[in-house]
Amino acid sequence: MRGTAGRAAWILLHLVAGGAALASATGLAQPYPDRPLRFVIPFPPGGGADNLARIVGQKVGDNLHQQIVIDNRAGAGGNIAAEVVARATPDGYTLLQGNVAHTISRSLYRKLNYDFVKDFTPVTQLASIPFVLLVSPALPASSVKDLIALAKAKPGELNYASSGSGGPSHMAMELFKSMAGAEIRHIPYKGAAPAATDVIAGRVQMMFFTLSAGLPHVKSGKLKPLAIAGARRVPQAPDVPTVNEAGVPGFEATTWFGVMVPAGTPNPVISQLHGAFSAALNAPEVRERLLAQGFELVGSTPKQFAAYIKAEIPKWANVVKASGAAVD
Repeated sequence: MRGTAGRAAWILLHLVAGGAALASATGLAQPYPDRPLRFVIPFPPGGGADNLARIVGQKVGDNLHQQIVIDNRAGAGGNIAAEVVARATPDGYTLLQGNVAHTISRSLYRKLNYDFVKDFTPVTQLASIPFVLLVSPALPASSVKDLIALAKAKPGELNYASSGSGGPSHMAMELFKSMAGAEIRHIPYKGAAPAATDVIAGRVQMMFFTLSAGLPHVKSGKLKPLAIAGARRVPQAPDVPTVNEAGVPGFEATTWFGVMVPAGTPNPVISQLHGAFSAALNAPEVRERLLAQGFELVGSTPKQFAAYIKAEIPKWANVVKASGAAVD
């Protein structure tokens, strides 16, 4: 009996020890996520990108049962925000709202303190919003073909505004110029608002606006729409053709936004984040609010988003090279 009892005690002791080791390996870590997540946005509060992050982030927080804290880190074409996240611990608690500017920056900046491909792992592309080509009502052009003909007849006499040298609106027009064979002079501004003011006043003749920023000026009659820069027409302006339809085949320029995490983030965490963001984008109340602001919702897989980024980088590298734009 004593031997049997001793053996039973020995077995029980080893079972407890084995269970403790297993708990140490797998059970002591709290299920992800067990604290708030930080979503770093490369834009100031109040704009379209910030609205997108807050609307989607609130729903993602509900899905994950944790708060999504929006951290606005504007400046340097999105590079400040990217550097913050690139240096963060790859544990799924720090996210970056990646966007088209990050793919432009790889060629635009002579030196970056991060690599947008190597230092990040894509989670999902959230949404995109096309540019719309708007011109001053005084400009004698009612279509893209009219504009191209006018630019070719008066090379270098027409000018366009952008929100800043090397920014998406600048690169969109440079892409248009190269594909249309038109010479139009660039007037850079420090932000979209002062650029829009001068286009409305007629001091500058045209600009690629994001759809959400440009449509109010169309509805007020202050600016004239020539074409949508996306792949398809938009329900907010169904009579406005795409640039592709209007005479520049293959042209497409959109501002897009997605979710990135630091490279090395565990795959199960990436899968959980992808599921939470996808569910948020499919929520009727989220879709309604974002579609009303002109966003086209995407919700791609990590693999699809990675392929999209891979295609965007050489596209904009060619435009940067042709434009001669560079930032130290």
